[in-house]
Amino acid sequence: MTTGSSSTSRPAAADGGAIPTFKGQERALRADRLGTTGLLLSVLAATAPLMVVAGVMPTTFGVMGVVGQPLLFVVLGVVLVLFSFGYAEMSRHVHNAGAFYAYISRGLGGTAGAAAAAVALVAYSALQFGIYGIFGFEVSGLFATYLDVQVAWWIPALAAVLVVGALGWLKIDVNARVLGVLLLIEVALVVIFDVAAVADPAKEGLSLHSFNPDTLTGAGVGTALCFCLAAFTGFEQAPVYAEETSRPHVLVPRVMFLAIGFVAVFFAVSSWAMTVAAGPSQIVPAAQKQSAGLLFWLTESLLGHTFTDVLHVLFVTGMFAAMLSFHNVVARYAFAMGREGLLPAAFGRTTGTSGAPGTGSLLQSAVSAVIVIAFAVADDKPNGDPTAPVLHLFTWFGSVGALGVTVLMVAASASVIVFFARRGSARAQAWRLATSAVAGLALLAIAAYTVKDFDVLVGTGPDSELGWLLPAIIGVALLLGLAQGLLLRSRKPEAHARIGLGNEAFRLEKAAESTA
Repeated sequence: MTTGSSSTSRPAAADGGAIPTFKGQERALRADRLGTTGLLLSVLAATAPLMVVAGVMPTTFGVMGVVGQPLLFVVLGVVLVLFSFGYAEMSRHVHNAGAFYAYISRGLGGTAGAAAAAVALVAYSALQFGIYGIFGFEVSGLFATYLDVQVAWWIPALAAVLVVGALGWLKIDVNARVLGVLLLIEVALVVIFDVAAVADPAKEGLSLHSFNPDTLTGAGVGTALCFCLAAFTGFEQAPVYAEETSRPHVLVPRVMFLAIGFVAVFFAVSSWAMTVAAGPSQIVPAAQKQSAGLLFWLTESLLGHTFTDVLHVLFVTGMFAAMLSFHNVVARYAFAMGREGLLPAAFGRTTGTSGAPGTGSLLQSAVSAVIVIAFAVADDKPNGDPTAPVLHLFTWFGSVGALGVTVLMVAASASVIVFFARRGSARAQAWRLATSAVAGLALLAIAAYTVKDFDVLVGTGPDSELGWLLPAIIGVALLLGLAQGLLLRSRKPEAHARIGLGNEAFRLEKAAESTA
């Protein structure tokens, strides 16, 4: 059965445009707010193209020493397309702002769904925290370069927390327009760099060496896969907005495949262009020397100082777009969890006339401020030292978030198989179940590699406690979620039964009340 508010929460002429839902207006997100373009832009903004090109790619080249990064994006694109066949089909049957945890609940049960909800809330929040760190550092650098003013990184980071929180309180269509403009500018700048690199390659010419499978060898390949997988983060968020589209069964699958295809091609070409600009034999040493400045170093010689200055500014706006996108997703997860008893009921209500999940937005802003302040207090380095905001806040929490999303995709793959098998449609959906199984196994291997070599991702030695403490954050969230699910099952079985049902649960309650 197709569920969700897409068919039950549209404005009714009789009540002047109110939203007739089972629990009243405050219990549903506004439908008909997003079309294909708006949803696609909201989803792609989370990928932050310029942040990936300027941050993720140099790290993969320099820290992991993997020349074949372009091939990694192609491989991951194939894996995620396989994953999305089943995931997209399930989105036709489940419309819930909880997305991952709602899907996992339908397939693996309410207890597993509660665990997935906790992991999702922590993972996406961690990705958000990390971006605040690199955003603060970059803005601080711009102040020092262009205004000759020394500003501690945590000041612009906290300012961003406040602005993002305020925008999160507004309508999603306003945010979609903001995200879309910033995204298009980012993409245009990166394309200009790609064209310039191909037009003026290094002495090795237009080499395709980085697409050679022989480049995917060595100890850094597993960690590079996880780091590059983080660059795709965003496509899976399309179902989060399902309740806010007019035709979720059509728009959500369409947007997911468009997003995966765009990201895989765009990042594969852009990372290849970096190898062309520096030379396949020189890209790793150049990345090790320039670090996060690799892209700007390359554009300085190819396109000049003015273009590089513009790139720096748009790097900041791109990160801001990603922060907005992750904020919206976390707020909607909190909304879905509050609506189903996994968080206090206040989180399951929308805000006034905007229809936004306001309480979840406030929670995300408050926790983000606490994290930024904690790292600011621990930072005893000068303004120009990237240790606290970049090497710690950005790298640590970015890695934790990437691991959490990978774990969720593994569970979602298993859930798709169980969901259709229990409905008696395993034979009809056989090829989708097969692709889900292959993708799930591949993603499980990536998650295992990530945990094994987490010390490489966070830049610590093998004896560092951070190598296991940081991935343990996801483990703790998983255990707490399981404990909550088991507790609900024993003490409040009716609440446990509603996990992952979204508005369908309220429809069942209304039917029961009518019968009584």
